[in-house]
Amino acid sequence: MTRKIALITGASRGLGKSTALHLAAQGVDIIGTYNSRADDAQAVAAEIEKLGGRAAMLQLDVGRIDGFKAFSEAVAKVLATVFARERFDFLVNNAGVGVHALFAETSEEQFDQLLNVHFKGPFFLTQKLLPLLADGGRIVNISSGLARFSLPGYGAYAAMKGAMETLTRYQAKELGARGISVNCLAPGAIETDFGGGAVRDNQDLNTYVAANTALGRAGLPDDIGGAIALLLGDAGQWITGQRIEASGGMFL
Repeated sequence: MTRKIALITGASRGLGKSTALHLAAQGVDIIGTYNSRADDAQAVAAEIEKLGGRAAMLQLDVGRIDGFKAFSEAVAKVLATVFARERFDFLVNNAGVGVHALFAETSEEQFDQLLNVHFKGPFFLTQKLLPLLADGGRIVNISSGLARFSLPGYGAYAAMKGAMETLTRYQAKELGARGISVNCLAPGAIETDFGGGAVRDNQDLNTYVAANTALGRAGLPDDIGGAIALLLGDAGQWITGQRIEASGGMFL
């Protein structure tokens, strides 16, 4: 049986790395992207190969829309030369940056960075990659629990994630004719280096998160990688147009 191929943005660390490894363990080959951490990306590729899979890592700045044409051409080349394929099966729009700023203090520069990386980038990257995505494929967009509950300092970030949640429903509607499902996975607070590693490294914050989470702890990258792999597994094929939160029951 032909192995599936997943393209994961931001696969060199954190949630993207965990997703890549979970999918590889399920027999899925990986095309991952990294922005600046080439060594980390190659280390993830080596781990995937140890699991018996194939992996290719490509540089991509998701916030630079003018680079998407060249990137899509690079993906087509890698599909042909590494995987002997013309299409990939799964797209995970994961890459992101964290900005913490109160609404009254958010600069236009911060707003534009969040817009480009978390909404405009995934919008046009997915559009550009559609010819390379197989019919019957799947897309997972990454949102955030912050699009449901509100914590001061995340207004602009959460607004972009809310936009992605709305876009997900439209993508599911419009791409359904090709058999492509589209869902949004919304993590809660996770112990990664995202946003300076605050949830992981700030004990007071970690304790606060745990106290407000039904399952009694902050999330771990493997919690999210596993959830995305679940959505992309055989049992998830009839789920589309949905926002699925993986937060351990944060702020219920």
